[in-house]
Amino acid sequence: MRRTLVKAFGAMLFAVVVLVGCQTVRHSGNVPLTAPDPDTLRIATYNVHYIILNREEGAWSVADWERRKEPLDLAFKDIAADVIAFQEMESFGGGSISEVNLTLDWLLSQNADYAAAAVGDPRSFPSTQPILYRTARLAVEDQGWFFFSETPDVIYSRTFNGSYPAFASWAAFTDLTNGQSFTVVNVHTDFGSLSNRLQSAALIAERISPWVAAEETVFVVGDLNARLGDEVVDILKETGLNFAPVEGATFHFNRGLNLFAAIDHIASRGAVRLAAPPIVVRQQYNGEWPTDHYPVVADYAWLSTR
Repeated sequence: MRRTLVKAFGAMLFAVVVLVGCQTVRHSGNVPLTAPDPDTLRIATYNVHYIILNREEGAWSVADWERRKEPLDLAFKDIAADVIAFQEMESFGGGSISEVNLTLDWLLSQNADYAAAAVGDPRSFPSTQPILYRTARLAVEDQGWFFFSETPDVIYSRTFNGSYPAFASWAAFTDLTNGQSFTVVNVHTDFGSLSNRLQSAALIAERISPWVAAEETVFVVGDLNARLGDEVVDILKETGLNFAPVEGATFHFNRGLNLFAAIDHIASRGAVRLAAPPIVVRQQYNGEWPTDHYPVVADYAWLSTR
């Protein structure tokens, strides 16, 4: 009996290893990221994981940030986006309000040709989902936020089921090369609750509806914690958003372990079209993973110029 159990366990373990291996291969691959075409608009999204300020060592600690910050800057420079929306760009010290944002300060200090939109005094503007943009190309016209909550206009309000606050930030831009305007909505939905994700998607759809009705160009980007084909994505598709066909994993457990399909997305509607398939940048920098997600990058061409 014991020998039979050992054999059964060994067979089960082998099956799990094979399954993990197949899933990893299926959701892997690294298409080289080419330099952006000046006639296209490069949009990117990147979940960079929060820093725990009162943790000196270990995962996501301040010491860990010191290890990660140079690789993250190299990734940022490699992406070379005109607009890049960040999630979890937070230095968490306890509570919702923090005057410290190590990641934002670092990237801005190393990249003088970029500025941050969707930021402000944390007492009145949640600044942990900034949208960085290339200042020579774009001008900010407006910005705002709303929380995935029964009271979306109350800052730091908890989600529909009372979980930790989650929200959307947004910024409106003018493309200085052609006068075109567009809005980027940067979202991060609750990973732990499907009901929260569904209600959040419905709220996003409601909030972008005036821009859709006005036939404006809108991008909805970020960490949806949902895959293409999931109901969360389908709710947003019903607004007319077209999701870039991101293939393979965008979350890798901070190990390069690619077990399931993309949960980070870029969607658009309006006067743009995808100029090329989106790219997931699955690589280390300086031998390190900058964070536990991969950046997603997509180049868009304007359908017309003014």
